[in-house]
Amino acid sequence: MSRVDVVIPCYNYGRFLTDCVASAIDDQPESDVHVLIIDDASQDDSADIARKLAASSDRVEVVVHPVNRGAIPTYNEGLLDWAEGNYCVLLSADDKLTPGALRRATEFLDGHPNVGFVYGNAVWFRSDEAPPAQLTCRLERVFAGRRWLERRFREPVNRVASPAVVVRTSLQHQVGGYDPRLYHTSDAEMWMRLAAHADVGYLGVDQAYYRRHDANMSLGLDDFVVRFTQLRAAYEAVLKHCEPFLPDAANLSRVVHRRLAHEALWVAVRAYDRRRTDWVPVDELVAFAFDCWPDTASLGIYRGLQFRRSIGPRVTPYLQPLVWSAVIREIRDRFRRYSWARQGF
Repeated sequence: MSRVDVVIPCYNYGRFLTDCVASAIDDQPESDVHVLIIDDASQDDSADIARKLAASSDRVEVVVHPVNRGAIPTYNEGLLDWAEGNYCVLLSADDKLTPGALRRATEFLDGHPNVGFVYGNAVWFRSDEAPPAQLTCRLERVFAGRRWLERRFREPVNRVASPAVVVRTSLQHQVGGYDPRLYHTSDAEMWMRLAAHADVGYLGVDQAYYRRHDANMSLGLDDFVVRFTQLRAAYEAVLKHCEPFLPDAANLSRVVHRRLAHEALWVAVRAYDRRRTDWVPVDELVAFAFDCWPDTASLGIYRGLQFRRSIGPRVTPYLQPLVWSAVIREIRDRFRRYSWARQGF
């Protein structure tokens, strides 16, 4: 039976830790699972809870940092220095696996040795009790790694949630750890780096629960510029590290920089359409777009933004149903979401 090593970094998440570990041990009865909890000098009772969990199971180990090292160094410690099983999972202490997730993933990876990692869907929730998950796999797919990677460049949105990913440990060690410079997009960069070296698997089933709460590392809605800047850095890191494996690297660079500029301008456009210019940093988004793609002025969406600026944020919302760019974009986005849900791509 293939072994799965689950790395659980924890910082002040003691209140979630027991449920998290239970989801990796108790809810995976047909899997050979070993868990490492790494407490990063928490200021709550996380370390004590972790030690109690380890004392109750010989499949749970604990490392407690005397000083805080930060999230990404902690991830890399577990994945590169500790994990040695066939497969590995990075599971934040506030998230959970769905029942049977590791069996489904390991059986898929065992049957597809060319696949470097497999992912499924994540159920997002905010309440103390997770909602029901879809546990019947409706679809299994294998994507050629470079094709999957190219799609990420053309659609620069990270739709893969970390707790829903199982990685072949040998490949994780080969490509190295998470990039500490990419505090908010290191996961997106990691999936692309892995895809540059191996094929990618997808399971059409809920593989994990992703908890949303005020202490999440995720950016707020008003951190648009930081989000785009970090996403750009992730793609540029992939281009730098994986250029020998990407024969079309120059074109992919042009594609993603133009797309990111377009997406930044779209946020600015919607700020006018929804009367949010008082808190959306429109000028900074425009500056980012031009820095990312110097020919931004030639984009149709830039002309649309200039039109909105000319009439002002008070009038623009009333004209929105008449602006075809907004209508077409909404239809296209809905189709993409539907396509993603059906195909996982």
